Amino acid sequence: MTAQKWVYAFGNGRADGRADMRNLLGGKGAGLAEMSNLGLPVPPGFTITTEVCTHYYAHANSYPAELKAQADSALADIEKIVGATFGDAKNPLLVSVRSGARASMPGMMDTVLNLGLNKETVEGLAAQSGNPRFAYDSYRRFIQMYGCVVLGLEHHMFEDIIDDIKRAEGYTQDTQMTAEDWQEVIAGYLKAVERKLGKPFPQDVHEQLWGAVGAVFGSWMNPRAMTYRKLNEIPHDWGTAVNVQAMVFGNRGDDCCTGVAFTRNPSTGENAFYGEYLVNAQGEDVVAGIRTPQNLTVKGKEEQRSKLPAMEEVMPDVFAQLNDVRLRLEAHYRDMQDIEFTVQQGKLYMLQTRTGKRTAAAALKIAVDMVAEGVIDEREAIKRIEPKSLDQLLHPTLDPKAKKEVVAKGLPASPGAASGKVVFSADEAETLAGKGEKVILCRVETSPEDIHGMHAAKGIITSRGGMTSHAAVVARGMGRACVAGAGDLHIDYAQQQMTAKGVTVKAGDLVTIDGGTGEIMLGAIPTVQPELSGDFAKLMGWADSVRRLKVRANAETPLDARTARKFGAEGIGLCRTEHMFFDADRITSVREMIVADDEKGRRAALAKLEPMQKQDFVDLFTIMEGLPVTIRLLDPPLHEFLPHEDAEIAAVAKAAGVSPDKVKKRTQQLHETNPMLGHRGCRLGISYPEIYEMQARAIFLATAEMAKKGKLVVPEVMIPLIATKKELDILKEMVDRVAGEIAAQTGAKFDYMVGTMIELPRAALRAGEIAESAEFFSFGTNDLTQTTFGLSRDDAASFLPDYYRAGVLEHDPFAALDQDGVGELVKTACERGRATRKDLKLGICGEHGGDPSSVKFFHRTGLDYVSCSPYRVPIARLAAAQAAIEDDKDVQARLNAA
Repeated sequence: MTAQKWVYAFGNGRADGRADMRNLLGGKGAGLAEMSNLGLPVPPGFTITTEVCTHYYAHANSYPAELKAQADSALADIEKIVGATFGDAKNPLLVSVRSGARASMPGMMDTVLNLGLNKETVEGLAAQSGNPRFAYDSYRRFIQMYGCVVLGLEHHMFEDIIDDIKRAEGYTQDTQMTAEDWQEVIAGYLKAVERKLGKPFPQDVHEQLWGAVGAVFGSWMNPRAMTYRKLNEIPHDWGTAVNVQAMVFGNRGDDCCTGVAFTRNPSTGENAFYGEYLVNAQGEDVVAGIRTPQNLTVKGKEEQRSKLPAMEEVMPDVFAQLNDVRLRLEAHYRDMQDIEFTVQQGKLYMLQTRTGKRTAAAALKIAVDMVAEGVIDEREAIKRIEPKSLDQLLHPTLDPKAKKEVVAKGLPASPGAASGKVVFSADEAETLAGKGEKVILCRVETSPEDIHGMHAAKGIITSRGGMTSHAAVVARGMGRACVAGAGDLHIDYAQQQMTAKGVTVKAGDLVTIDGGTGEIMLGAIPTVQPELSGDFAKLMGWADSVRRLKVRANAETPLDARTARKFGAEGIGLCRTEHMFFDADRITSVREMIVADDEKGRRAALAKLEPMQKQDFVDLFTIMEGLPVTIRLLDPPLHEFLPHEDAEIAAVAKAAGVSPDKVKKRTQQLHETNPMLGHRGCRLGISYPEIYEMQARAIFLATAEMAKKGKLVVPEVMIPLIATKKELDILKEMVDRVAGEIAAQTGAKFDYMVGTMIELPRAALRAGEIAESAEFFSFGTNDLTQTTFGLSRDDAASFLPDYYRAGVLEHDPFAALDQDGVGELVKTACERGRATRKDLKLGICGEHGGDPSSVKFFHRTGLDYVSCSPYRVPIARLAAAQAAIEDDKDVQARLNAA
């Protein structure tokens, strides 16, 4: 029986793996294998598969029995190709150990470079290279990285030792350190490690190797990686691969460098080579933002107004080779690539290629441009855009007419404008954001440990780092505005302040950043909403031509309705009439109705509301221009409208002609222990039919007025919280009666529909008989989720994180539909409803209408439309198109016709 293959080799023009094996080899391993197969210069190495990670966690952090022998064999192959031996004192092979999950997780897991150095091999490296300073610099880097990653020591312990020596020698830069200085640092490091751990730093290179492999697998479950996966909906059971690769050195001299590049601009999508490099440095120096890097191209250098020479100027021949590789990789993968490279003594080596993270604007431009270039078709362009990323395009920009006081300027690392209170730690950002505060996270440089604070913040500032630093890459992926490398800014964590140009900004002060220009400004600057056109319009046009599912918006104000139309909504799927009652000019009348002693008093108060409610509907019908409008009759319990402050109670009492005590007593009478399951929805219509009568009159008076103007309107009247057919029959009879009365009164002819929200499990199960009366169903998945799980949406947030950690739930069921449970009820209701009424219109109006995974479920289930908040309409349109492409073989024909 053949042993399972746990190790896949690559390099020297061949590889065991391929690009399509990313689930097994991880993204990095699959990319290294594919570049090797393409004949690109890739240092040899091997990938330990993601299945080993799964085994590792399933078997108490242990490895498969065959792994060590397979790894030793692959390591021997590297030794033959490189002509060096792992652990040899005179001619040592050094390796890097890196993570590589199937989904890109930049900076979230651990890496160890220069592995294989010890007290003996460092001398061999010094003699072999003829460059002792390089050898000792590499060794101190290894001790520091291995100490932090594998041994769990604090980063600052090592930095303090370097800083002490630099201070004693009067140095300001690491580049001023001599070979002797680095030897002194190494001695200090080794003493500090032994003092801290009670044992020496490991000198056995094989112990080092397996320690690093274990640390990379262990980092899959570190807090920052788990947070990143939760934010990006990456399953915890995927695991990571580990890549062991022969080291090449960008820090061996001035003919060496290391860099990170993108085959197109990841911020704008422009088809221009984009990236940064550092001479005489290793890759971590670029990504970590420890030194501010230089631009690859002259064009980039000029755009950033940098005085530092571009790689195109310093190493023109190698740059030309790198540009050729860029073009080959993009043509091969048919997508923008994020690449890492090292130049060692004038020779180019490729260390990574992966699909590059980009802003939504860049993703749109790249997708549309690649269609124009004939690289991909429209169907592929639609699939390329992550629907949720479209949120980034809706970000406001600074009002060009507003006055602004710029205190510092950095690199425009991630577009968008953001204002907020200054905070200097990720924890503080998360805490304040949890209280509803808008914050700007300010760091000297960000690290993967800051991921939670970066997600909580509206924007990010760093004083160090470049356009490919951790802060820049992660901010672009999250859609956060970011200004990086603001060198004039001095950030002082101890004093909780930052200074620039003589201006001091303290924690809690308001600042505004413009991630498109790199400007940092005092105070909150007004913003303007974006205009969507060009690439956005073209891609959304393609999406609209292929999707079957209609997209409406939840809207009840003219502003919401206009916004919805601007974003392409095809109607209103939920007009919440209770929101209209809270306006200052009508809330008193609503309260007067609630405290009335009898039906006569309630009708008198409702009569004041009717003309205002009618005008609300006229305004909506006018804006929607004949598109469908679904109007939900009053849903929340009445106590929500009553005041609690003495001044407001007195005003209601005066308007109603009663005492303040009576208002207070009525509030107490209406109090409910569990109002979500209390006297609300259709139950109010049964108890107080005059409320629903008034709303029906307002709807049909508005419809009649539009009809007389020659405007066709077919309102959809929706009865909420139906549990039984009898409830619906009683209220539908009333709606039909009022419609007939208005038609007779006005002489207008109009059509309308009466339907219900399905938001209770009983209604879903009895959908067949309810459909005998209902002409449409709209699934209220917010309440259907609450009543199916028995969860309060308002209270569950306090314990749902425990459920995520325990693996009970993968995500918030109020954000993404529970397709197995709540989804089963939706499917059951659809099937039973349409079995009764074949033309039953089906929609959904909960927040799930704007969640891409939920939208795809609703497409598969056969709904006619989804409805969501206006700003999520583009997301739903794109998700609906992607669902159609996944489901429909005739999509290309429709695209060609469009």
